[in-house]
Amino acid sequence: MARITGSWLSGPNAADSGDPLPDEYPGKLLGLPKSGVGSLAPMSRRIVAMFVDWIIATGIAALIVRPDPARIIARTHVAAGQQPPTNFEAVTSALSTPTFLVWFVLGVATVTLFGFTPGQYFLRMRVVRVDVIEAMAEGRSGSAAGQAKPPGFDAAVGFVRALVRQVLLIFVVPALFADSDGRGMHDRATGTGLARTR
Repeated sequence: MARITGSWLSGPNAADSGDPLPDEYPGKLLGLPKSGVGSLAPMSRRIVAMFVDWIIATGIAALIVRPDPARIIARTHVAAGQQPPTNFEAVTSALSTPTFLVWFVLGVATVTLFGFTPGQYFLRMRVVRVDVIEAMAEGRSGSAAGQAKPPGFDAAVGFVRALVRQVLLIFVVPALFADSDGRGMHDRATGTGLARTR
């Protein structure tokens, strides 16, 4: 008689490890190409795009808030024996929340309207709906295999997916946990992926 616990105590089977096989690549199971237009973007490009978006959000927030360091320092309570904040510290503290809010709105609005944030655009990436690409890849004929980009590549992401994606990006951690295709938890939860456009 076989032990009941043997199935889960023995560890995972080699075939079910979840890691891609040697002939597989990130995005193959999703119907995306290995390289070029439509292939999944690497984590390094995603991080740089997010950094560019944050810099743009900081600039927009500075235009909206227009922080005056002298006034901020004058209103700051400084305990005896401590030095007042520098101009840089005063400005960055005044811009922290507005920058975050602008980054959030910018991400939701641009992904909903265009399918990419400004940082993703500069780094030649776009948010794609993986469910549409998978469905079209299953139904396409062999003659469509040589297309420049996968069918369904330009499908609209939509407001709800963009909002949920941005809410999950707030926590940063979901973006760091990637599956075998290199998609973060925020992409898996919304049925999206970040693909190259050029």
